[in-house]
This record gives sequence, structure tokens and C-alpha cells, in this order.
Amino acid sequence: MARNIPLPPSAACLSASMRDLGYSLEAAVADLIDNSISADASKIDIFCEPSVPQPVLVILDNGRGMDAAELLVAMRHGAANPRMERSPKDLGRFGLGLKTASFSQCRSLTVVSAKDGSLSGAEWNLDVIDQADDWILSILDEEDIAALPYVDHLGVHGTAIIWREMDRLLEDETGNRRDEIVNEKLDVLEKHLALVFHRFLVGEIRGRGRIAITVNGHPVEAFDPFCRKNTHTRHLPEEIVRIGSAAVHLQPYILPHHSNLTAREYDFYQNRSDFISNQGAYIYRNGRLMAWGDWFRLIPKGEATKLARVQIDFPNSLDEAWTIDIKKSRSRPPLPVRERLRQIIAQVSGASTTVHRARGQKLFHEITAPLWERYADKTGIRYALNRTHPLAQRLHEKLDSEGVRHLDLLLEAVSASLPVEMIYSDYSTHPRDVSQMPQVDDVKDRLDDLRRALWGDRPGNADAFRDIVRSTRLFDDHGEIVENYIQGGFA
Repeated sequence: MARNIPLPPSAACLSASMRDLGYSLEAAVADLIDNSISADASKIDIFCEPSVPQPVLVILDNGRGMDAAELLVAMRHGAANPRMERSPKDLGRFGLGLKTASFSQCRSLTVVSAKDGSLSGAEWNLDVIDQADDWILSILDEEDIAALPYVDHLGVHGTAIIWREMDRLLEDETGNRRDEIVNEKLDVLEKHLALVFHRFLVGEIRGRGRIAITVNGHPVEAFDPFCRKNTHTRHLPEEIVRIGSAAVHLQPYILPHHSNLTAREYDFYQNRSDFISNQGAYIYRNGRLMAWGDWFRLIPKGEATKLARVQIDFPNSLDEAWTIDIKKSRSRPPLPVRERLRQIIAQVSGASTTVHRARGQKLFHEITAPLWERYADKTGIRYALNRTHPLAQRLHEKLDSEGVRHLDLLLEAVSASLPVEMIYSDYSTHPRDVSQMPQVDDVKDRLDDLRRALWGDRPGNADAFRDIVRSTRLFDDHGEIVENYIQGGFA
């Protein structure tokens, strides 16, 4: 007959293992902000001074706060049953986030909370746990609390989370390099919070007011990954998938071409890798962005879908179906959602490609005689200089047979040696830096040269000249001068 015995884990070993769940600084802080939002905080301040010998990070909110008994529950590992039904506003799940997120960044976690003007404080210290190999929690008295940084910022209600002994923040660096690392991490943190909580920051979550977050006094401005205020963003029809009594909303978007992005939008999507890696589904649980940049193996990421985004909203009642992990950074949609997403992808991939290629298509479809031609056949796609372009034809007329052969050889060589890979690399990574517009010092003289090359001393045709001017792209920055020249010279 088997007998049951209790076999608790080693506190020292388990706490050390919990440090390596894979949290980044920004993911850890976001996990703690979830608790503040769940406590109905409207203001969350993050403080971290990189220049002090031992940096401390403090997250301060004006939420409901906790009394001594509630604080003990919050400091307990596994304080919540993930299967229990929770408030629709609750952003937690396992009751582990406060501890696991904090231990991933520091060895000393202190929580001080105010409720009805009364302060309570408690502290987990990994050195104490290691030494005793037991879960020893320190309950702080008034003198201990008074000595803590930023606690005096608490009002009659609210909570301060204090990270000390941040052994992973500095990466064993010293001097200026240490300060640079911390400042870089704080910059990444601010951008991360601007994205993950962007719907809270602008107050678009139903039943909640607008939430303010600051990092060292600097307000975090919401970043909308769908650029919805940009008039060039396309909003496709919303889809709804029902799983039991719960509704999952899928809203597809097509981002604008990079030339139509604002400076801030472009800075966020500054190169091809950002466009490629950030395409896909954006998973929101109760309005909080959980995971993004994934098509869940329905299709590979590529150029065809790089402007496509799908906003997916689900309530916390579906946590089990979405397999949310402890870090709230990974989730997998249930089968009905994946099937509907597969259908949406087919629509958005075509729309994304159309937006991306539209500007290039104008060159070939709006100009009667383009200087470059695109050929697509069984051998593939190639680009070649147009030998029937009026400039090429006039040169042919002026040359003897040997000169024509040499000109054709030059045109073939230029077409064959077009540096497609280099152009693709430059345009994909730095699209706004690529410009083919040459410096034309004397526009009128160059227009005279073009006109004489085409017609010599003959009158010429204004509409044909206008079309040829556009095909050369030499005068794109001088439209008004060109039009005045045509109006005056072809009258």
C-alpha cells in the first residue's frame, strides 16, 4: 500500500530557478504594471537612477493599496488559482508575476502599500532564502518603511514596489559604459510600455479611465502599432469568432507605405527588419498587448505581408484556451481563431503587397513611354531599359550602324548589371535614405538639351514632352519650372 508524504521543494533551488524564466527588464516591469492597473491605478511612476552606486528601481502607483493581510497574500507564491473566474478587469492569472518578474531582475523585493492612510511593508530577500533554504518573508516596521526610497510619495492609498540588489541590470560593467547600458535599457523599457499599454494610455479601454505612466518623470506616450490615426492606414472589416459564450474580435489593418508614415511612426518601423518582425497578429487580453509579430505558422513572414497587422482581442475567461504563459509574452490562439485568421491572411497579404508596390507601379502605368520596363515570363522577372523610349530612338537615328550596335550593347549592359540586390538591401533597410533625384543646377538648360535631343529645331509636342520629362525622373523636384517651360516653349 503506497503512502503519501509531503515533499516541498528546496526554497533556495526553486527561487534560483525562478530567476531564469526568461524575463527581460521591460517584460518584468510590464508584469508589475499589470498589478497596478488591476488595482485601478490611474498613475504609475517608475524611478531608476543609473548613476548611483547601487541602482534601485521603484514602481509607484495610486491604486487601491493593500492592508497587512492583503499584502501577505500578494507576497505569497501562487497567490491566485489560474482556473478561478476573475474580474474582467483583472490582468493577472497565476499569482506569480510579482515574484517571478522581480526575482528575474533583483535579489531584494520590497513592497510597501498604503490603504486608508495605513502603511504595510514586506520583503523577500534571496540571500535570506538561500541561507535558510526556506521561504522567510520579512515584515517591515515603521522605521524600516521610513528608510526606503520614494515611499514618501505614497498617498492615502497606493503601492510602491522596490527592487534592490539589481545584480542583472548592470551586466558587470562599470563607469560610463555601465550608465550607457542602464540608459539603453530604460529607453527600451519606455518604448515597450508605450506599445504594450498603448490602449490604456489613450483611455480607449471600456470601463477604465486614461492611465498615465512615467519613467523618471518622463511621460510615456502611447504608440499605436496600427497607425490608426494615419489617414493612409486601411481598416479591413472586423471578424468575430465565438468560443462558448465569449467573443474574440479580429480587426485587420494594412499599414501605409513608409513614405506616408509620420516621423514617429517611421522611427518605430525604421527598417525592414522592424516591418518584417512586427507583422502578424497582435494579441490583446483585456486590452493589454500580450504578444505580437507572429502568424502562428500559418504562413512565413515575408515582404507580401510586411504591412499587415491583425488586432485580436479576447477576454481573460479564455486564458486556458489561449495557453497564456507566466510572462504573458506568449500565447497560441485556439483552433477556431486560427482558422479564421488563416482566411484573413489571404486577404491582407494581397492588400499589403498592393500598398508596398503602388508607388513603383505608377512609373510603369501612368507614363506612356517609361524609361524602364518590367518583364515577367517563365524565366522570372527582369528589368530593362526601354529601347523604344523616344530618347533611345532619337539616338538610334543619329548614329550609324556601328554606333547603334554599341548603343544597344550599352543598354543591354546597363540593364543586365542593375544592382538589384544592393538596391533591395538599401531600400528595405533605409527606404527614406534612397533617392534617385540628381542635382540639376540649371533646369532650363537641361530641358533645352532634352528638347533638342528629341526634335532638334522642330517644334515638338507639349504633351509628349511632358510625358518624356516625367519618364526620366530628372526633374521631379522642379515641377513648376517644367510646367512653365512647357507653357512658354510649346505655345
